[in-house]
Amino acid sequence: MEKKIDVVALGELLIDMTNNGVSDNNNILFEANPGGAPCNVLAMLKRFNHSVCFVGKVGDDLFGRSLKGTLTEVGISTDNLLMDKEIHTTLAFVETFPDGDRDFSFYRNPGADMMLRKDEVDPEIIKQAKIFHFGTLSMTHEMPREATVYALELAKESGAIISFDPNLREPLWNSLDDAKEQILKGLEYCNYLKISDNEIQWLTGEEDYTAGVKKIREKFNIPLITVSMGKEGSRAYYLNEKTGEDVVVEVAPFISSETIETTGAGDTFCGCILHYLLEYGIDNLDETKLKEMLTVANAAASLITRVKGALRVMPQLADIESLVKTR
Repeated sequence: MEKKIDVVALGELLIDMTNNGVSDNNNILFEANPGGAPCNVLAMLKRFNHSVCFVGKVGDDLFGRSLKGTLTEVGISTDNLLMDKEIHTTLAFVETFPDGDRDFSFYRNPGADMMLRKDEVDPEIIKQAKIFHFGTLSMTHEMPREATVYALELAKESGAIISFDPNLREPLWNSLDDAKEQILKGLEYCNYLKISDNEIQWLTGEEDYTAGVKKIREKFNIPLITVSMGKEGSRAYYLNEKTGEDVVVEVAPFISSETIETTGAGDTFCGCILHYLLEYGIDNLDETKLKEMLTVANAAASLITRVKGALRVMPQLADIESLVKTR
């Protein structure tokens, strides 16, 4: 069967309420930015002109309708986006620190993204995907977890490349033990793992990233693992199953004095990696391609940190290329 959708992502679509200064009365002002990691990834992929579709649920409320309109605006298919008439759209209030890092306060008890049921996932959309991407926010509770695993089984059966970003948000879990259990479940399925430095250290108990990757691969057959290391750049660990070649590539970041917040940086990075997997396949990477892939992903991630929000303001390819050329 010829697959017609480049990437399908399942998970959360929400509003990031980001600090936008103070009012004349010295009250904090928040800007309602469309967000949610899976859709941020898809928005970056749209910059590369890929066909993308989102599977998830928002509230049939002011924010939910706005989010659906935003997806349509940026070219993300909403064929499997559902509107919940009883549960409101999830909100994430984002506190940004002076170095650009951030903390989250979620209004999700429950949120509409938690209401996605297994029977609401359109199997034909999943089967049409060349790549299926997911995270763990759809695995924090039983109902969306069943929907996620159902989609993963369909994606696996249809031969899709499965991409996984744990995107750990500790406040959303009953315990970190629950989070670890579901992340390990996700590792069973994925062909590409996008993981951050602090996540791999927490998950494996190894301070050294290479030791952490080795520990993961002792249990899970994952050909491509990237570790995003913040101000240290990123690494790719690639194991070519055909040749047995094991390649490790590290690329420096594009540090900028214009950075204002890091929201969406990892998602922008991930979208670029998925673009390369669509271009070359997961079986045809080498050191040259991996270095180019990480350089482009690091550049795009740097650019998104210079603006507020993510989904609607993904970097343009021309700007990414210009930044890459400064190397």
